[in-house]
Amino acid sequence: MAAVLLVLLLALCVASLLIGTGSTAPGRAWDYLLGEHTARADPQLRLAVVDVRLPRTLAAVLVGVCLGTAGCLLQAATRNPLAETGLLGVNSGAAFAVVVGLTFFGASSATALLVWALLGGMAASAVVLLLAAGGRAAGSPLRLVLAGSALGATFHGLTSYVLLGTQSTFDVYRYWTIGSLAGVRTADLLPLLPLAAAGVLVAFGCARPLAALGLGDDSARSLGHHPGRIRLVVAAAVSLLAGCAVAVAGPIAFLGLLAPYAARALAGARMAAQLLLSALVAADVMIVADLLARVVIRPWETPVSVLLAFVGGPLLVWIARSSRLSTAGAAS
Repeated sequence: MAAVLLVLLLALCVASLLIGTGSTAPGRAWDYLLGEHTARADPQLRLAVVDVRLPRTLAAVLVGVCLGTAGCLLQAATRNPLAETGLLGVNSGAAFAVVVGLTFFGASSATALLVWALLGGMAASAVVLLLAAGGRAAGSPLRLVLAGSALGATFHGLTSYVLLGTQSTFDVYRYWTIGSLAGVRTADLLPLLPLAAAGVLVAFGCARPLAALGLGDDSARSLGHHPGRIRLVVAAAVSLLAGCAVAVAGPIAFLGLLAPYAARALAGARMAAQLLLSALVAADVMIVADLLARVVIRPWETPVSVLLAFVGGPLLVWIARSSRLSTAGAAS
């Protein structure tokens, strides 16, 4: 199944390079990819394929892999099949940091917003980890969720307070917070690749401890693992992955929740397979959503987050009502 999803991902990447909101025909873009002389000499074609569509394709893969892996980690660590990355306060921390950067430091470029979002998301997660690390219940699922929810609500209130007095900041923030891959540049993605790679490596390194954790905390301890430490390491990895995703595309809902659910249905209880399939499923879905965003109301664009919400909302209701919900949590 992983091979099928990988082949599908490659095919979708090619389609992403061929299809856009502009007037460039897919046939001409295909000629460019094949190295046809007249196509390579066309600066307009190079602009469309290399400068616009290629960064968006890479960004969609990066965001999908990060959110899929982070969601799978979080659901396994908390044994909650409805958990998603917003629980650790990453989205609200990134949003508050963007507003602060816009209002008090004059950040206006895409690169500046990316840096502020990344720093805000990771800072919020660091605070959650500190709040959840102390005491006898260190690293427990309930403590992580409560700390993340409390901090998220605090950041949301602060963000609203700052936005009330600055209309110009609100205009820019409104565009960022809808979640989109428009305007992403390859240069913006390169600094995030090492962080995302580190998060993915930590995720797969946690596969065996998380499998033991799925049997229950007492069983994990009897096998020589420390549940609190495992969850804190997982939370740190989730912070890296979700911070990178939010920095690139803004808050993207549902993807980090739905991809792990699909991965569990395909992989069963095998944790490493769940992580791999969740990353691939999320990357595939993200590229499909971005392709649809370009063509649904051409020549304008629909925000990716809106399309994912149309699919994710009803599907989440179905999951919540499904009799398989409890078994999905146990399989993690």
